[in-house]
Amino acid sequence: MSDQPIQNMRRRDFLTRSSLSLGSLALSQLSWGANNVNPVQNRIKSNTHKPKVRRIVYLFQSGGPSQLDTWDYKPELQKWHGSEMPSSIMQGQRLTGMSGNQSAFPVASPMFSFQQYGESGTWLSELMPYTSEIVDDLCIIKSLNTDAINHDPAITFLQTGSQLPGRPSIGAWLNYGLGSMNDNLPSFIVLVSKNGGGQPLYARLWGNGFLESRHQGVQFRSGADPVLYLNNPDGYDGVDRREMLDYLRKLNQVQQEAWGDPEIASRIAQYELAYRMQTSVPEVNDLSDEPDHIFDLYGPDSRDPGTYAANCLLARRLLERDVKFVQLYHQGWDQHLHLPKGIRNQCKNTDQATAALVKDLGQRGLLDDTLVIWGGEFGRTVYTQGKLTRDNYGRDHHPRCFTVWMAGAGVKKGFTYGSTDDFGYSVAKDPIHVHDFHATLLHLLGIDHEQLTFKHQGRRYRLTDVHGHVVKDLLS
Repeated sequence: MSDQPIQNMRRRDFLTRSSLSLGSLALSQLSWGANNVNPVQNRIKSNTHKPKVRRIVYLFQSGGPSQLDTWDYKPELQKWHGSEMPSSIMQGQRLTGMSGNQSAFPVASPMFSFQQYGESGTWLSELMPYTSEIVDDLCIIKSLNTDAINHDPAITFLQTGSQLPGRPSIGAWLNYGLGSMNDNLPSFIVLVSKNGGGQPLYARLWGNGFLESRHQGVQFRSGADPVLYLNNPDGYDGVDRREMLDYLRKLNQVQQEAWGDPEIASRIAQYELAYRMQTSVPEVNDLSDEPDHIFDLYGPDSRDPGTYAANCLLARRLLERDVKFVQLYHQGWDQHLHLPKGIRNQCKNTDQATAALVKDLGQRGLLDDTLVIWGGEFGRTVYTQGKLTRDNYGRDHHPRCFTVWMAGAGVKKGFTYGSTDDFGYSVAKDPIHVHDFHATLLHLLGIDHEQLTFKHQGRRYRLTDVHGHVVKDLLS
């Protein structure tokens, strides 16, 4: 390098180029296979407990399912139906702008019947007949609570540990901390069902935030191109692609050695994975080898790519191939008005396939080291939004208490944790905050949530921010 370029080099350029040795070291350690281990992974694996979970499938019910009409049975509400909510229960707590200006807050008792199921005697609504068959496999949390009262910050909070955009998602943290378990598929895959609706979803919910881009989720879509831009253009074959990638890799290595930018190494790794996915993605999305009894288990929608049922079946195929984190989103649970009709349709679209996934994983032995999660971003109010009749009502957002469940590796079976008051309005026993929930998930994966950190703009960040504790009572 001549003296003149050095004299003209800006301070930022000098500092960037001075990282040459570090960038070259990072590139030399970059593995084109699945099991690339960074120093964070080494620290996590050497200093923490043995993991009970290898894979997670998160069935995220976007919009906020009403816990009162599904899981949280409150028989006393029948006596209060149509009566004003007691101020002693509401205690002046925060309401949304959608119902905060109502002149009255009448109690809406669920119009659906409840019954006890299984050896655990779990109370469950008539809306979920198929889920009633697996209640003895479930670890049900009735006391989850969140800080957010509107959809976008609440979903972002559940998926990233912060109400503000820009943080890495759960799957991105896991990819960063634990790496991948397979060579030919992404470690973090996202499925969005087409038979939902309602509140929009954003790609940042499965984004990498300030982590390297290789850690972001990859969305699989229904149709001819499950992953956009993966297939070769017309007239372009695999040999051409391989030759192009080899030359591109050499050019990127030159840039890496010159600038030490970790995103260059990420881009190289992504190109290579995309090349391998040209074979693996069509194979995993081809359901022609699934027998009829499996389609019957998941329900008729499972033959229609992109539906919730089809995505549950696809999720099982991905987990079989050691994808570490599958995030499945189903929209449409935001029932401010006409809740009885809306929630009945949602349960019809999801109940059978949800139960089928748990059963299918169990019969294949995958439930022994896989964790299934079901739940939304918050619950719904016990008081009605809009006009109340005996067979029609709506419910507003309610962050103070809601129900989620887990099934599979590391958690107790046929177990219910936490409880709410007689109105299902506030947590009465054993509250679990979102940060506690995340800390517990990481613990099941063998991670101390305080160790999985990333330094960004002078501060060390983690999924649980500066909060969270492991809820050991949930653990088997």
